[in-house]
Amino acid sequence: MYMELNGDNLKIAIQRKGRLSQGSLELLKAAGIEFDFSEGLLLARGRNYPIDILFLRDDDIPEYVQDGITDLGVVGLNVVREKGAEVATLDYLGFGSCELCVAVPRRSGFDSLWDLAGKRIATSYPGILRDYLSGKGLEARVIQINGSVEITPSLNVADAICDLVSTGSTLRIHDLVPIETILKSEAVLVAHRASLGDARKAGLIERLRTRLLSHLEARKTKYVMMNAPRSALERIRSILPGMKSPTIVPLADPSLIAVHTAVPEEYFWEVIEKLKQAGATDMLVVPVEKMVV
Repeated sequence: MYMELNGDNLKIAIQRKGRLSQGSLELLKAAGIEFDFSEGLLLARGRNYPIDILFLRDDDIPEYVQDGITDLGVVGLNVVREKGAEVATLDYLGFGSCELCVAVPRRSGFDSLWDLAGKRIATSYPGILRDYLSGKGLEARVIQINGSVEITPSLNVADAICDLVSTGSTLRIHDLVPIETILKSEAVLVAHRASLGDARKAGLIERLRTRLLSHLEARKTKYVMMNAPRSALERIRSILPGMKSPTIVPLADPSLIAVHTAVPEEYFWEVIEKLKQAGATDMLVVPVEKMVV
């Protein structure tokens, strides 16, 4: 069924297919946005939030946002930088992580970026690469390739490549090794600058961001419940890096307390070990669904 954009709705563009597509869909659903999605769909409407979702090629998203066709977009930082789009980057979204790297054939004899002075580098990101080389004061021949960049050294099209690396498996298959990281990228939420200056649109954007960020914060947090001697409370409080103050619950035994707190994932095991040393026992760890701060 044909559907037109609703002029009153917030509009967001996400990748139609590709490495960020599934993560973008899951993020919107985790924010409580209900909508129908099927393969080949180009436009969906939120049933419980005034939002229209456009499914686009990732390369097109920055320009759609820049031109105000959509208010928001979820796209890789690498694409935003390559397009040079005039958009506001609001939030890093914690998925689609990768690095834009310069890589060379394993037996090429090239050990650093400086070894590529005057050499040929094939890439799908000529803008980012040229800016990086210019900033280093290094001159090389940048060859723009729209796909299958990894094969260019074996075809003698290029001496090195500059491409996105996630796990490194593609580089290994083609016997390439990275020698320089140019950009660390992940999915970002970008906005049309004029939409941020429109009171109604800005309000809808902030409401949506509150939902998105509460989900992202929860993914990085564990909720920990433990029993401990009352005498260990001050030491336990000094260990916890989580929220402003833990919840303290008295137990039937007056010498014991229960402590409830949120612990960031990055410090989790270090904190747990210190809590055990401080006397905490019976620790229960559960995932956090949402975390509104």
